[in-house]
Amino acid sequence: MISTLEFSSNPKASILIVYTGGTLGMDYDENGSLVPCDFERVVARIPVLKELNINLSVISFNPPIDSSNVKTDHWVQIGQTIKDNYAAFDGFIVLHGTDTMAYSASALSFMLQGLNKPVIFTGAQLPIASPRSDGRENFVTALEIAADRREGIPVVSEVCIFFNHLLLRGNRSKKVESHHFDAFESENYPALAEAGIVIDYNYAALKAYDPTARLIFYPELKDDIVILKLFPGINQKAVSHILSTPSVKGVIMESYGSGNVPHQPWFLSMLEDAVNKDVVVLNVSQCNGGNVIQGKYEASSALNRIGIISGRDLTTEAATTKMMHLFGRSTDPQEIKRNLTTAISGEMN
Repeated sequence: MISTLEFSSNPKASILIVYTGGTLGMDYDENGSLVPCDFERVVARIPVLKELNINLSVISFNPPIDSSNVKTDHWVQIGQTIKDNYAAFDGFIVLHGTDTMAYSASALSFMLQGLNKPVIFTGAQLPIASPRSDGRENFVTALEIAADRREGIPVVSEVCIFFNHLLLRGNRSKKVESHHFDAFESENYPALAEAGIVIDYNYAALKAYDPTARLIFYPELKDDIVILKLFPGINQKAVSHILSTPSVKGVIMESYGSGNVPHQPWFLSMLEDAVNKDVVVLNVSQCNGGNVIQGKYEASSALNRIGIISGRDLTTEAATTKMMHLFGRSTDPQEIKRNLTTAISGEMN
């Protein structure tokens, strides 16, 4: 059910807010404990919303969820909401907890192909009930960006995260802080905008508006994947257990540096056996800002021969959700491998 807050008879934009929950939407209950609250209480905490000349409509998850409980079904719910209301609104704000926001924004960037309107995720490190909450500024500025147009064309036409003055491409973002307001970084792609006294857009970095594009929603996601994070001393039994799990179709391998892995025979043999069984193995770097260059060092030179896919500068969040998306669209491992090495939503260079 959509509830509407009409603040103007001649608004500059109409924005749909998808309220999923998260720290921003917490308030104190009668016992003084912080609990998820209804969106009306969020609005009451931000009276400046009435001055933005933006009409707001809200669809709330019932009940609101902690982002650590987010599942693929929730991504489908968010995407379906945007698809069903796409023609009626100028932009969309997703209020979401920070812990899995980068995963959710990445997933939506793949699920919403042909997007030509802003979908901006935002949230807070401190609850809206806190006097020092960062949620007010994050929310208000995200709304301004979602409503911003030049000659009738939206400035932003992609899935983004706005947090602590920065607008970041959603599938390039990663949560890096839990105790400071600058929770997100985008090491391998420049910020799309910086909000100070004015909002300074980086037009060269923004996805170009395509007047011919039409929204296509891909709700199918397959979660038969695992993440294999390498560490010194990783043992053969653990790797075997992960790679030989019968239901696993894809593996995100978090390697060292520029894609380096142990070159013990048992490790490479296990990877090769998995690939020969049509398990798709994607190599991404553990480093923030890492870029996999297989073969740069001896420790990664065998991976090309084995058939490991280089994820280049993909984040783990983007790699995970992209693989889920591609497995949802195809059962052909070779097609999936080709698409993993091709940028489909600006997620890799």
